[in-house]
Amino acid sequence: MTSTPVRVMIVDDDALVRLGLTDLLDSDPRIEVVAQAADGLHAIEQATAHRVDVRMPRMDGITATARLRALPHPPKVITLTTFDLDEYVYNALAAGADGFLLKDTDPAEILRAVHLVAAGSAMLHPAAARRLIDRYHSTARPGAGTAADRLDALTPRERDVLALLAQGATNADIATRLGMRESTVKAHVSRILTTLEVTNRVQAALAARDAGLVT
Repeated sequence: MTSTPVRVMIVDDDALVRLGLTDLLDSDPRIEVVAQAADGLHAIEQATAHRVDVRMPRMDGITATARLRALPHPPKVITLTTFDLDEYVYNALAAGADGFLLKDTDPAEILRAVHLVAAGSAMLHPAAARRLIDRYHSTARPGAGTAADRLDALTPRERDVLALLAQGATNADIATRLGMRESTVKAHVSRILTTLEVTNRVQAALAARDAGLVT
């Protein structure tokens, strides 16, 4: 029995970029490109109409990302950018994006990212992730404490789950590695997000790396 394809919408203001990404994603029989959009407003309309799983937005689509994540059935979001790193990437993640890649990423890695994010994992470009932490994420909100302080509130098992999550493991991967039910992993992840005061797995992974739990 074949699994249901991942339904994807491509969002970029450059028609050639949209065409190239469509050709790439269509090469994978487990991915179905169901919509395209040239701007954030159109993306929201299309996401509502097509119930997409993963979205690749423009860099200036931060508001659209937040609005998409607020939908009753929110799509997952991958930011694909030409910029190595700047505050817009961080803001996209803070708005709820599930990961980011550079546009020079190997095509096979882009396909892998779609499947990982659709499965509930996070995908961060490794070189930019470290710089993102160094430049932005280490600045804690007033009164929120440092990432290390928040990690101290986790149980040893939750720290094990977080360490694997930060390495890009899906819930199913974590369940296999730690010998637990996937539903138990989901419960751990939910408490981890609450304890770390973050809203998604990407932010949890950044907190783990910021605190030195993983490199």
